[in-house]
Order: sequence, then structure tokens, then C-alpha cells
Amino acid sequence: MFAQSKKMEAVPFSPIRKIFAEVDKLKAEGVDIITLGIGEPDFDTPAHITEAMAAATRNGATHYTANKGIVQLREAVCRKLKVEDGLEYDPEEIICTVGVSEGVYVSLSSFLDPGDEVLVPDPSWVSYFHVPTMNGAVPKGYPLREENAFQIDVDDLEKLVSPRTKMMVVLDPSNPVGAVQEKETLARIAEFAVKHNLLVISDEIYEKIIYDGKKHYSIAAFPGMRERTIVLNGFAKAYAMTGWRIGYIAAPAELISVMNRMHMYIVTHTSAQSQWGALAALEGPQEPVAGMVEEFRKRRDYVCRRIGGMKKVSCRVPGGAFYVFVNIKETGMGAEEFTKYLIREAHVAVVPGTAFGSHGEGYVRLSYAVSMENLEKSMDRIEKAVASL
Repeated sequence: MFAQSKKMEAVPFSPIRKIFAEVDKLKAEGVDIITLGIGEPDFDTPAHITEAMAAATRNGATHYTANKGIVQLREAVCRKLKVEDGLEYDPEEIICTVGVSEGVYVSLSSFLDPGDEVLVPDPSWVSYFHVPTMNGAVPKGYPLREENAFQIDVDDLEKLVSPRTKMMVVLDPSNPVGAVQEKETLARIAEFAVKHNLLVISDEIYEKIIYDGKKHYSIAAFPGMRERTIVLNGFAKAYAMTGWRIGYIAAPAELISVMNRMHMYIVTHTSAQSQWGALAALEGPQEPVAGMVEEFRKRRDYVCRRIGGMKKVSCRVPGGAFYVFVNIKETGMGAEEFTKYLIREAHVAVVPGTAFGSHGEGYVRLSYAVSMENLEKSMDRIEKAVASL
């Protein structure tokens, strides 16, 4: 038996995947489990995107591309960033990645040394805690509090920052809480980042899934931020392309030159076919995105209304993404205990808030990226299970 590296000893298997391994086991045994845990649209990729990919493949797009990706896609990303976010980039300042997940790994690993600190939202997507750990760095969670509408509080950041702090992560909209940061909040964060000379990762993968007239603002567009911000985005959520594994990094040339070296040696480049599909996503009709977001809004409203009518659980109505972060504190159970209870008694799978950080205790994440039929069934089951507590 060969020993694992020291850096991996502190990196657990994803608690989310653990839960769904158990769910798969129960399903194989014939148990009717409804899964509200995976963060994936239940829509198919729009047809014009799949057709563009197929056409490109038939026309010979089966060879290596430039490490950063095909120039046509990088140019389209630049146009998108300028029109939608007010950001100016050159195509050489874009790297096409194997999903945003690769972007997370590359951006953190390219700039963190052992002992460096990175400020990470707590709760947040699991990779933002574990990738720094793999690099010998220290993730320091800053709390997202329900009583503060899950807005980032700069006072909390000031308490955590130290001479060792090198980077900060912002997820907007947030996974798992679904919060959209207000423009005023982002302005204060920008001032904080400039004051402490921090490199900022802005994860904007859910930017198009926003409700109630809210607007997404990229922190890279605030004064003093372009030169210190790494924008991560992609196609998985808005265009229902999770399996295509295509995202991108946008950053100043001096940062891109470092990240491209790591990207080059990890994956060479992302799939050529996926790149042509992503180009069609950006340049083609956007009505499928709007239609999907409207359906998500209906599901969000239904789920929040049902939870609001239950005893011992509650939730804030999220402004973005497709998650509800359910407060279960009145049940007297911890997040993992309650998750197991729902699987056992309601045959509904959710994700314990603790999978996303210590401040997720007392919550579970529920995804409404499933059919309305399954949402109705799951809400009935959860209501019955909670009422029996």
C-alpha cells in the first residue's frame, strides 16, 4: 500500500458525493428517492448549441487547439464581458477551461504558497476550501449570515485579514445560499481589497440566473479592481451544459501568463468540440436561457411558499442561482442528522449545510433544478416528515 501525499491527508472526499453515493445505493435497492441535491439544470442543452458542436466535429474540429482555446470563442467572451459587464479584455487575456472547476483550481494554485491565507465565503462551494489546503495555504471562512440577507460584511473581513492574507473569493450569485450581492456591498468589498492589496477571485457562474429584477455586477468593474481580479465564468448553468466541461478565466495579461502555464500542463486545452458549442451559446439566441430562468423562478416561488407553510423550518427567498438554503434550527437537529432523517423518513435527498463550511450548520441546501412534479412530491414528503418531529 502506497501512502498518500501529506497534502491530501486533510482533503476529504466530497460530502455531497458521499450523500449521493448512499442515495444511489438506496435507489438500486428499489427505494423511491427524490434527489434535490445536485446543482445541475434539468433542461437539455439548447439544440442550436449541440448542432453547432456536431457541425464543427463533422468539419474537422477534432484536433488540438491553442492552449487558451480557439480565438473565435475568446473574442466572443470579450464581447460578452464588454456588453454585459462593462469589462474590457483582449482575447489573449482569456483562457478557456475545463469548466469553472478547473478555473478554481488554476487560479488558486497559481498564486498561493504554503502558509498564505485566502478569505473564502462560509458557506461556499467546497472547492474553495479544499484547493487552498492542497497547496499548503490556509482558507479562512468569512460568514454569510441569514440575518444579513447573506450579504458580505466587510467588518467580518477586517477581523480575518492578516499580513499573510493574499487572496479573497467572492461567489456572486452564491452557491449554496442563492444570495446576489448588492452593488453597495461590492463597492465596499472592492475598497477593502484595494486597501489590503488582495488578489480577488470573482466566481460568476450563476450570473444569468437572477430573479425579481435584480442585477449582477462584476466586482472587476469597480475602481481599482480590474488589475487584481480573476473572473471565473462558464456555460454549465445558464446554458444547461454541465457535461460539456467548458468555462473561462478572464484576467489581466500578467496574471493570465501564470495561469496559462498551469492550465497547459494540467489539461493542454479544453475540448475542441465544447469550445465550438460554447461559441454558439454566446452568439446564438438567448431565449432558451430566459425561458429556463423563468421556469426556475416559478419553482423557487413554489418551494419557498411550501417551506413557509411548514413548522420548524424556514428560508429566505433567494435572489439567484437555483438553491434554497433552508433553516432547520428549530428542529433541534444538526444539518447532517436532518439530512439523514429526510433520506430515511421522507426519501428526499438534500445536502447538509456543513458540506459548505461551518457556518452552514443549522441549514440544508435544496436544489429546485428538478421537475415541478418532483418538487411537489418532495415538499409533501418533507412537510409530513417535519410535522412528525
